[in-house]
Amino acid sequence: MEGGTGGRTSSALFAGFRALGLFSNDIPHVVRFSALKRRFYVTTCVGKSFHTYDVQKLSLVAVSNSVPQDICCMAADGRLVFAAYGNVFSAFARNKEVVHTFKGHKAEIHLLQPFGDHIISVDTDSILIIWHIYSEEEYLQLTFDKSVFKISAILHPSTYLNKILLGSEQGSLQLWNVKSNKLLYTFLGWKIGVTALQQAPAVDVVAVGLMSGQVIIHNIKFDETLMKFRQDWGPITSISFRTDGHPVMAAGSPCGHIGLWDLEDKKLINQMRNAHSTAIAGLTFLHREPLLVTNGADNALRIWIFDGPTGEGRLLRFRMGHSAPLTKIRYYGQNGQQILSASQDGTLQSFSTIHEKFNKSLGHGLINKKRVKRKGLQNAMSVRLPPITKFAAEEARESDWDSIIACHQGKLSCSTWNYQRSTIGAYFLKPKELKTDDITATAVDITSCGNFAVIGLSSGTVDVYNMQSGIHRGSFGEDQAHKGSVRGVAVDGLNQLTITTGSEGLLKFWNFKNKILIHSMSLDSSPNTMLLHRDSGILGLALDDFSISVLDIETRKIVREFSGHHGQINDLAFSPDGRWLISASMDCTVRTWDLPSGWSNVSLYSVVSLRPLPTDYVPSVVMLPGTCQTQDVELSEETIEPSDEMIEYDSPEQLNEQLVTLSLLPESRWKNLLNLDVIKKKNKPKEPPKVPKSAPFFIPTIPGLVPRYAAPEQNNDPHQSKVVNLGILAQKSDFCLKLEEGLVNNKYEAALNLLKELGPSGIETELRSLSPDCGGSIEVMQSFLKMIRMMLDRKRDFELAQAYLALFLKLHLKLLPSEPVLLEELTKLSSQVEENWIHLQSLFNQSMCILNYIKSALL
Repeated sequence: MEGGTGGRTSSALFAGFRALGLFSNDIPHVVRFSALKRRFYVTTCVGKSFHTYDVQKLSLVAVSNSVPQDICCMAADGRLVFAAYGNVFSAFARNKEVVHTFKGHKAEIHLLQPFGDHIISVDTDSILIIWHIYSEEEYLQLTFDKSVFKISAILHPSTYLNKILLGSEQGSLQLWNVKSNKLLYTFLGWKIGVTALQQAPAVDVVAVGLMSGQVIIHNIKFDETLMKFRQDWGPITSISFRTDGHPVMAAGSPCGHIGLWDLEDKKLINQMRNAHSTAIAGLTFLHREPLLVTNGADNALRIWIFDGPTGEGRLLRFRMGHSAPLTKIRYYGQNGQQILSASQDGTLQSFSTIHEKFNKSLGHGLINKKRVKRKGLQNAMSVRLPPITKFAAEEARESDWDSIIACHQGKLSCSTWNYQRSTIGAYFLKPKELKTDDITATAVDITSCGNFAVIGLSSGTVDVYNMQSGIHRGSFGEDQAHKGSVRGVAVDGLNQLTITTGSEGLLKFWNFKNKILIHSMSLDSSPNTMLLHRDSGILGLALDDFSISVLDIETRKIVREFSGHHGQINDLAFSPDGRWLISASMDCTVRTWDLPSGWSNVSLYSVVSLRPLPTDYVPSVVMLPGTCQTQDVELSEETIEPSDEMIEYDSPEQLNEQLVTLSLLPESRWKNLLNLDVIKKKNKPKEPPKVPKSAPFFIPTIPGLVPRYAAPEQNNDPHQSKVVNLGILAQKSDFCLKLEEGLVNNKYEAALNLLKELGPSGIETELRSLSPDCGGSIEVMQSFLKMIRMMLDRKRDFELAQAYLALFLKLHLKLLPSEPVLLEELTKLSSQVEENWIHLQSLFNQSMCILNYIKSALL
């Protein structure tokens, strides 16, 4: 179980992988131009890190490392990206790594302005500090009185060397020379707080955005106002100018609208209504291109192109996620590559786990799509459907008709959606006879074939619809399926069974085809959520008492009950194999329940180390289980953490002295000992090897990984005889020596181990050399027979003893009758072999008799 208790900081089962659908927040974006790659890049903040996108394709280039707190403002020059968090800001290289950190402010930083090899930072206490970027040292610090001049905007005017322009919340502006630390000029302003400052394409001209919604085009050289514009949408959030030959200025607003002004004709030429659903955080025209980059707190980054005849902008590219909390998420399909998500912002979106370029938005649900297209009601929020609360999807017939069904907050009708076309579908499914507004759709499911949708209503009715035609195909129950609101519906994988549950605490099983009730059962509490794992037929039920019941739909019995959550359970999920049930609750925990080990005997489903108990072990006293529900008890450390160390069992060489034990040698070592002459005959070459006409001369080498030439042996003794000593050829083998030692100490393990290491040919050579004609002796042969007797006495290596004895008899059968010592040993050995074989044969016969009886008897 995964929970917040126990003091664990991370999950023992799961690790965070990555966030999907996160693109922007309320921090203004930063646009940079890379002179090396000749491309524009846009950087957006996503909390404690920032994303960098290539403007050309809006593809994600880099994700920065995280900082300790949420980023509060950003800036950039040609090489570095600066991000402030709290009273500290850092410089990032390659859009990722922190290379410089600047500490010195006591209040939160809210403005950053790169300034050549320096950077200017301003905090909320109106303390301005100029820093050397590479040495991280302060160059200059200016302190302003917040009650008189609270800095709200900063700008480095073009061609104004070492000068900065500061705007205040009180409305005045100041021009400073930061090298000489002098106030050059104070602009009285318009007695309205300054919210934005932007350099115009013309030298000495600056656009000043005010809290009143005014934009003042002002000449700072002569302190003259050239023109004024006004927006009725609240304070100006950001300003940008086109530099591609069109004298156009864009101004953002807190409503999400953008105003476009013609600077020559001094008039409003266009309004980009609802460019974002929240305030425009930042907008930037790309240098000498008709492209406008915007971002907002609605988690959207958009690029607009101005190629129309009247100068209006159309959406060119975008990256968009949800702008409000999610209400439901589900994987679409079986490959785990797409996640469908519904949100309180009213949209249904699909996020790819592979790459962001496969993300797509299915858009807002519209009540009357044809009317919107005909009348062009782009701004009419009334035509949009409320947020989706529940949905179900099935990809089986996605290319033929709609594959998603969804119910909406406070709505009776359920909408269908087409995943392939990424639009709302053709039908709104609801009963025709119902006209009341009090009834809403509360639960939905789609059959695994994709042909039918099952919809449960708050009135207790459960209806079936055809997904292809949208026709109503019947209802469950005579009047209604449940007396209370339907809390969950599910259809099994073969369309034979429909399961429904209602707020009155009943769970019902229906025949899907003829809509007849099969079984009904009462639950301990009112259900909240229901989920069916179709492959295994396991049904999960989250109840209002914060417990979870798991049922088998075949036997219709509760097979597991889990308690532990302390808040409403919002959602459930099964692992693909049906072994885990994962639950998310309002107590801020996600818990993982193991279904198989819900049994008492855990060893049936997992590896358990069974250790033998000591002889003086005293069993502990336990309480018998009661009839009430089990309470959460703090278990001891021993039961919480079972030992993973398994006891390794080493089998002895012989289990019992009375048992016959075989060796572990492969059959090739002993089975073919009697047939070696036949094998050699078959392997005999048909013709002698051919000598090459001119055999090459080879220098002898020493064996090894590195080839080395062998030096010829030096004969240092000139008087040494060149006659070979024949005694060397008759040298006894180690096996013969060990047998001779066995005659003295009566121990034959060493000789037997030598024989076990040899192959069939080597064994035959050793046994052949035991005879006196081949360098052996009668005593060595007697010792060999004693070794066989020792093996039979110990009842170990039984098959080896038989094979070695058989080969020995085959090789030396003519010699044995002429030697009384060997005959005496053979007589003892014969009776021993016969005794062992009679014992084994009786056991074999008994076993065969029992097997034959079992096979033939009529039971």
